[in-house]
Amino acid sequence: MEKVFGGWQKQPNRLNIQGEIEKAIGEITGEEIELIASGRTDSGVHSLGQTANFKTNNENIPIEKFPIAINSKLKKSIVIKSAEEVTQKFHSRYSVKSKKYRYIVNNSSMGTAIYRDLEYHFPIKLDENKMSEAIKYFEGEHDFSGFKASGTSSKSSVRTIYKAEVLKKENDRIYIELTGNGFLYNMVRIIAGTMIEVGIGKIKPCEIPEIIESKDRKRARKNFATIWTIFS
Repeated sequence: MEKVFGGWQKQPNRLNIQGEIEKAIGEITGEEIELIASGRTDSGVHSLGQTANFKTNNENIPIEKFPIAINSKLKKSIVIKSAEEVTQKFHSRYSVKSKKYRYIVNNSSMGTAIYRDLEYHFPIKLDENKMSEAIKYFEGEHDFSGFKASGTSSKSSVRTIYKAEVLKKENDRIYIELTGNGFLYNMVRIIAGTMIEVGIGKIKPCEIPEIIESKDRKRARKNFATIWTIFS
């Protein structure tokens, strides 16, 4: 069984995605590569659309063949989908237009064995209509000091959420989706926990603006583990 990734960012003594991809590219190009990503993901976060760039002087491998070559050196839990040549001005982090986070709640009574590491099982029936009403209050520019975990390195807690939705899917799954210009450490997990509290009636939708305005971490709720990210 493969070890669990400690997140995207390269770090000593912990398996990480950036380090694995850099090592794979280095093996096929013979160069020491620095991989720049559009955003970092923490342990337990699965990325559907991460974008990263690197510079290479290698001319032996056609651009379109890079994914095949890199994937041949990677663990099966990491897949490069495509590659293209970009201008020198392109920067994955600074050129990104938005980031979308998706939190999946399995709201069935028994949950699932197969997808247990890809979604959060909550067996108590949630009111997705109240959740849909509540999450709209997160749209716009806010100071999300009350929705970040300790250890956040960002100087500012102000972020802009372009779109916030709660979507009911088949098989009793609920998607909590947030699209914005950036997110704080564990911010989405904490918002997801708050939405679950709304769904069981512990928090009223109309209380969300006050909780955001309070900037008090204790007013928000628990943070849960499994998140999907989509960068664009």
